[in-house]
Amino acid sequence: MSQATDHANALPASPGRKLTLLPLVMVMFFTVSGGAYGLEDLVGSSGPGMALVLIVVTPLIWSLPTALMVAELSTAMPVPGGYYAWVKRALGPFWGFQEGWWSWITSFVDMAIYPVLFADYLNSLLIQSFDNHILEENAFAHWAVTLVIIWTFVFVNIRGSKGVGNASKYFGLFVLIPFGVMSVLGLFQMIGNPVAFWMPFVPEDTPVLSAFGTGLFVVMWNYLGWDGLSTVADEIHEPRRTFPRGLALCIPLVALAYLLPVGAGLQAAPEWSGWTAGFFPQVAAMVGGKWLGVWLAIGGLVSAAALFNALMLSISRLPYFLAEDGFLPQAITKRHPEYGTPWVAIALCASIYSFFTLSAFSSLVVIDVIVYSASLLLEFAALIALRAKEPTMRRPVRVPGGWFGIAVVTAFPTAVLALAVYSTWQEEGIGALYLSAGAIATGPILYPILNRYVKKGRPSVEVPIEHDDAPVAAK
Repeated sequence: MSQATDHANALPASPGRKLTLLPLVMVMFFTVSGGAYGLEDLVGSSGPGMALVLIVVTPLIWSLPTALMVAELSTAMPVPGGYYAWVKRALGPFWGFQEGWWSWITSFVDMAIYPVLFADYLNSLLIQSFDNHILEENAFAHWAVTLVIIWTFVFVNIRGSKGVGNASKYFGLFVLIPFGVMSVLGLFQMIGNPVAFWMPFVPEDTPVLSAFGTGLFVVMWNYLGWDGLSTVADEIHEPRRTFPRGLALCIPLVALAYLLPVGAGLQAAPEWSGWTAGFFPQVAAMVGGKWLGVWLAIGGLVSAAALFNALMLSISRLPYFLAEDGFLPQAITKRHPEYGTPWVAIALCASIYSFFTLSAFSSLVVIDVIVYSASLLLEFAALIALRAKEPTMRRPVRVPGGWFGIAVVTAFPTAVLALAVYSTWQEEGIGALYLSAGAIATGPILYPILNRYVKKGRPSVEVPIEHDDAPVAAK
């Protein structure tokens, strides 16, 4: 059996255990969004009108171009490893390693945020409902809550992608329904007592472009992660059909999940300058009463847990495929004898995230802006390189418009990422750039070391492609 065939069957799953369309959409929803939580700062910093414009515009200049790139590459190469495999095939093993390594190390901090958010939300509920300050006063108890969340969803992930998908469906209902109720109630209030909830368009004495740039930096991260589930392409039922359909459904779902609650909330809480992180439960209470505010607060708990669960599914595959290619110890490629999941890779990730939940590491989040930008730009480079090198590669979904279309879908996200890097520099200072450059540099530094002492000349797993006329082996 060839290496390419081995790779295609690297993580076997029966059809009954694979992600079908609805579970895929809900897992995708939580890898990208998780609800309108976190958008409060957008209103407070950019103003009501600009916030609403950005919620509508950002999918067009950021999500749609990225999704088109992901749709073309994921349907042309629906292989395990997703974006890691795309970049390796298009640009070679060096850049493939950078893609996988950078994407993995950014998760060390990102993934630790969600269990900490869960513990923070739980702390707030305990204080407000029971006047219980145990999580606020006892750092070990707070950390213990984060560990319970991490290792509970390790168990769910080890049981396979179908379990993650089913859990995401129920989590999605619990998160989306209260926002939906809030939106409907807000709509009736708009009809009965219409106000110009979109005014002022931007804060007083703030230039429109400045408000746009600041807000775009906030909202882009709420529309981020469309490539994530490509790493589990072999665990998706008929990925060439299901994955692009999932993207097409999830983009408007996320946009509406942001737009409707923000509009309804501004109708009920027009004092927009008071909108800060964690304000949505208070807004919901203004719209529908205390019961809705409590429901939304509990929804924040569920959202944080669901985000961790869904993201673990995609991120945990990165060390598995790096190990399969020989860059990490082969023990990481061990799979569960019953579920076929990479349980060692999942446990390795969970151990790292358990360590990074310690609050001392939260300041490192700023480096993710630039490191993530570097990895995403490599995916667009792979799109361009494969169009040039493999013009006859089978592409069930293509970015429309030929080379002009490729230029457009690459230019918009690149401009957004450049603005994000610039905003990081402006807000965090030159130190953030040094930290980011250091994190990026770990990839080129480690590559020759791991290549010589861990990989030891073993060939990389091939990434097969198909041409329009006949399937061919990778070069």
